Amino acid sequence: MRVLSHDDLKARGIPYSRFYIRQLVAKGQFPKPVRLGGNRVAFVEDEIDAWLRKRAAEREDSAA
Repeated sequence: MRVLSHDDLKARGIPYSRFYIRQLVAKGQFPKPVRLGGNRVAFVEDEIDAWLRKRAAEREDSAA
């Protein structure tokens, strides 16, 4: 399993701030992070990839 930091998210084209990501997580609109210890969190890569695929599918559905 690979985990992604906030910087990794930005490298994948997800430019959201930490605050905005926390808001999305609280609303159930973004994958929950995994606590690695202390103040360190990361996101499971497969869950982020699935979230991106879902967003792309929603875009395709709205265009149809």
